[in-house]
Amino acid sequence: MEMENQNKRRDQSNEELIADRTGELGCCGWVLVIISFFFALVTFPVSVFMCVKIVQEYERAVIFRLGRITDKKAKGPGIFFILPCTDTFVKVDMRTVSFDIPPQEILTKDSVTVSVDGVVYFRVSCPISSVANVSNADLSSRLLAQTTLRNVLGTKNLAELLSDREGISHSMQTSLDDATDPWGIKVERVEIKDVKLPHQLQRAMAAEAEASREARAKVIAAEGEMNASRALKEASLVIAESPSALQLRYLQTLNTIAAEKNSTIIFPLPMDVISHFMYEKK
Repeated sequence: MEMENQNKRRDQSNEELIADRTGELGCCGWVLVIISFFFALVTFPVSVFMCVKIVQEYERAVIFRLGRITDKKAKGPGIFFILPCTDTFVKVDMRTVSFDIPPQEILTKDSVTVSVDGVVYFRVSCPISSVANVSNADLSSRLLAQTTLRNVLGTKNLAELLSDREGISHSMQTSLDDATDPWGIKVERVEIKDVKLPHQLQRAMAAEAEASREARAKVIAAEGEMNASRALKEASLVIAESPSALQLRYLQTLNTIAAEKNSTIIFPLPMDVISHFMYEKK
């Protein structure tokens, strides 16, 4: 609903601007128009090549008659007619245009210098406004995109810049769309392409990430040792309750060693047998 209301207000403002641009020619203007029309009729076989114009499907023509815009709507696509002496027209391309924002050196909110570039997609939504309200809509939009990129990213810290690209792109699109609305430009999409960090900062972040991974690995290993000790404690309690379970465990160990085709077989002896011999020796 908010987008629809914004679009309605935008259309109304554009219509008001166009209505201000289009006005009466006055007596002298009508006299010149009549004279031009008369000469076009007199020289009809020749003037037809000067009066008939064609624009493509993706183009519109804004006609100026004695320096004033004739209609509230641009002509085209197809064939339209102009008067040879009093009318001039400007072609406007209505297709979506994309351009790259050159890499910008930006100082973030936490005083880190980064190089950021992006891409902007825009199109002409009102041909009359794009011709009458700005001298070069394409160049003006490019320059405005560069300054908007700096202004938006200057309010973000490095962590937000690296993690919240979608939010930054949406903020830039809103700012650009509002600024280029009087020019008849509709910004469709803004994307952040690449964020280049200084080499020293990259090494520092890599060292920090490596230290963090090592710390997590040590914590995981310690947790594994703790769980293993608990399991061994429970197993020892079970074996202590049933001495025959220890003998079965010995046999399982011997079976595992024999299955690996080893030349050496280790036969474990109970500790009570060894302690018996130790007592006799004393």
